[in-house]
Amino acid sequence: MEHRVSADQVRRYRVHAQQLDRAPGAARATTDAAVLDAGVQDTGPDGALWALALRGVPVRAGAWPDDLAVAWSVRGAPHTYRRADLPAVQRALRPYSDADAGKRIYDAAKPLRAAGIRPTDALGHVARTMHAVVDAPTGKGALSTRMTAELDEPYLRWCRPCGATHMFEMPFRLGALHAGLELEPGTSPPVLRRSPGYPAAQVGAVDRDADGADPAGDPADDGAHDLVRGVLHLLGPATAKDVAAFLDAPVADVKRRWPADAVPVEVDGAPTSVLADDLPALLGAADGGGTARAPVVRLLGPYDLFLQARDRHVLVPDAARAKALWPVLGRPGAVLADGAVVGTWRPRARGRRLALELDPWAPWDPTLERAVAEQHERLAAFRGADPA
Repeated sequence: MEHRVSADQVRRYRVHAQQLDRAPGAARATTDAAVLDAGVQDTGPDGALWALALRGVPVRAGAWPDDLAVAWSVRGAPHTYRRADLPAVQRALRPYSDADAGKRIYDAAKPLRAAGIRPTDALGHVARTMHAVVDAPTGKGALSTRMTAELDEPYLRWCRPCGATHMFEMPFRLGALHAGLELEPGTSPPVLRRSPGYPAAQVGAVDRDADGADPAGDPADDGAHDLVRGVLHLLGPATAKDVAAFLDAPVADVKRRWPADAVPVEVDGAPTSVLADDLPALLGAADGGGTARAPVVRLLGPYDLFLQARDRHVLVPDAARAKALWPVLGRPGAVLADGAVVGTWRPRARGRRLALELDPWAPWDPTLERAVAEQHERLAAFRGADPA
């Protein structure tokens, strides 16, 4: 039997699956967040630490716990993981196929293939070269210069904005974790360093077929960090196209790795899927599952996972409001209230005081206004500032 749910249920389910409804816990481990399995994007002024704070993790701005690490990963963006998980994350981030590797590295694939180099092999070569070059913390610019000297022409391009020849950007970014490298948190431009304890045998081990450990179409190989399952759990229900867009992977590869325990669900009449174990929580998400509780209000950062879902019409049905939330440049944060995005916010720092520029999409009642003010205070405390 196919189940039918509303967009409101989907949003409420995601709030709970991503633990946005958890209260802060001073005694909670800094690694205790489900979103760390998939990676927490570290983009914007508050980045990954604020996303973790919103999920009840005891962290504050600029104070990076030793058991968290930052690496370029999905879509080439910086993401935060448990440091101990980095080897497992690297295995999960291996391309599903050569077509997948080519899609991930964008415009670098064409010249590499023209030179007879498989995109998967190219990523492995880049990773081994990067590992050899980075024997001490190295800034991105210095590393790019070294890599340009080490690599042959198919790996390089003329960059008109820079007025120089250097590596294609996506192999550079995606090769770093496969090289056993992480980013030093808070550095801009980024500084890369070898990740302590990273297994030497995994440096440049990018090809899934090379060790025979990943039978075609077996999605169980990647364990807790399986990307397809992770998206379905945290951003489900979803379609294969949604998951592929999130991962920058070919739809065909995602379909081959589609979990056997995914079940069909209609979201406002549109066919999607969710993991069978998550179905009860999804079905029980209507009206907060029938429980009396205070509304969950959060100030989501612009790149919070909740806002990264590719079915944006489910998050924000109104096209004009969606355009305001996801502009091409300069994204605002989102005011989340009980699973619905009800407005946007932007920080306005004035010395040690933090003001918010708020744009309510509809009149807020006094209860919501108080809740937003409380979250403003929470963000200011996270930053070590005073609310203005």
